[in-house]
Amino acid sequence: MGHGPATKWKEDKSSAYKARLGVWMFFGYVIIYVGFILINVLNPKLMSTKIWTLNLALVYGWGLIIFALILAMIYNHMCTKAEKRFNEEKEDK
Repeated sequence: MGHGPATKWKEDKSSAYKARLGVWMFFGYVIIYVGFILINVLNPKLMSTKIWTLNLALVYGWGLIIFALILAMIYNHMCTKAEKRFNEEKEDK
């Protein structure tokens, strides 16, 4: 009993840009995450270093989570702008 899609979807002319942006952001995050892993593997005692009242492991871990959320917000903002720019630009022609 399929009723079909609720909305009509058009071609997304910004999909290549969004994919490229997502890949670059992913690799940027991976580099920072690999730093976390390398510290844990090569010098785990460094993670017990105190930063304020917390240890480096906790600060770095929460930093990774917050960084991921910030990247997601930047990605959303940039993709929204790109969708407006590319899709409106093509429709005008």
